[in-house]
Amino acid sequence: MDNATALFIVLALIALWNLDFIASLLNLKALKPELPAEFQGVYDDEKYAQSQEYTRVSEKFGIITSIYSLSVLLAFWFAGGFGWLDQWLRSYQWGEIPTGIGFIGALMIGNTLLNLPFQIYDTFVIEEKFGFNKTTPKTFVVDQIKGLFVSALIGVPLLALVLWIFAAVPNAWLWAWLAFTTFQLLMMYLAPSLILPLFNKFEPMPEGELKTRIQEMAKQCDFPLTEIHVMDGSKRSTKSNAFFTGFGKRKKIALFDTLIDKHDTDELLGVLAHEIGHFKKKHIIQRMVFSIVQTAVVFFLLGLVTDPDSPFAQELFKAFGVESVSTYAGLVFFMLLFSPVSKLLGVIGNISSRKHEFEADAYAAEIQGTPEHLVRALKKLAANNLSNLTPHPLPVFLDYSHPPMLVRLKALKAFKLKTEA
Repeated sequence: MDNATALFIVLALIALWNLDFIASLLNLKALKPELPAEFQGVYDDEKYAQSQEYTRVSEKFGIITSIYSLSVLLAFWFAGGFGWLDQWLRSYQWGEIPTGIGFIGALMIGNTLLNLPFQIYDTFVIEEKFGFNKTTPKTFVVDQIKGLFVSALIGVPLLALVLWIFAAVPNAWLWAWLAFTTFQLLMMYLAPSLILPLFNKFEPMPEGELKTRIQEMAKQCDFPLTEIHVMDGSKRSTKSNAFFTGFGKRKKIALFDTLIDKHDTDELLGVLAHEIGHFKKKHIIQRMVFSIVQTAVVFFLLGLVTDPDSPFAQELFKAFGVESVSTYAGLVFFMLLFSPVSKLLGVIGNISSRKHEFEADAYAAEIQGTPEHLVRALKKLAANNLSNLTPHPLPVFLDYSHPPMLVRLKALKAFKLKTEA
């Protein structure tokens, strides 16, 4: 390989894979057969052993899929796949925008099809084996079709707009960034009402103690709650979750039916108080600002690597065997070149996210007057989801957006001692 840029990208991809591989091995080595004292009475010996086996199977499956993905990428690249696809699409003389949509669309569809067997195995073998899967083959197929439809309906116009901006507008990176950011904000507003209902059913929570106490807590927290829904999460999995949506003075809560089935009212209020804590501490806005700034950097650099007169852009396209510099191919190549920086930004984002989780936990404990309700909820969530209780510090540092469960429980215990002092 005589192209220095190509060599750098290959070495970076291999280095990142090795880093993730080492992290997975350390996670496996960190598994401890002894149940932590904090989970006595929550896990029995059989379920704890099952959680450790789930971690082993998941980590090993992740290693296999990452080897497969990297091998497919390098094989396609070294076989001249990028150059062949670009020349084939250009031969139809559709113009820059349709050609770009075809180029990126073909790569995305190809990637989806190549990874589909692994997704099927994960859903119907691994998740089934450990009692999580509730997805039927029909639901799985319908989800795939809906996902492709929604991706095309949303992604094609956005991609066409970005390609047009880079082809026709001065300072294209700035306008493309503004257009993309506007789209992101619009999707955050529209997705809960237009997209999520395509995949799940949302029913208004019936009147009763739980709804009344949620409304009372929202009022106590000065949280502008307008709607409370129950989502049929059990349609696909036994795992539990809850989330908030909405902007400004119109906030909505969605609780998985599995979460309601497995927790008492105080525990559910602990979970929701934690989520309200993210809102009150302005974590959502901070994450949004970080994402917007990160996107600005990406579009600025993208403008540099798609400039036909740039020697670096010419070198980059040569590295991938593509003759003509274009925005659409540059977008794909840039994301591969950007992967080390993307990993670093991910680590920084995860550090901030873990800090936010501690702050939201503390807020929930303060609002409820005790951390015990949230502690019980977190323990049940860990047990029901077969969470890894003893992850190694390296994968936590690299990839965990939430602190390890034992660390969160320790922080909540310290909060209790502090308030009682």
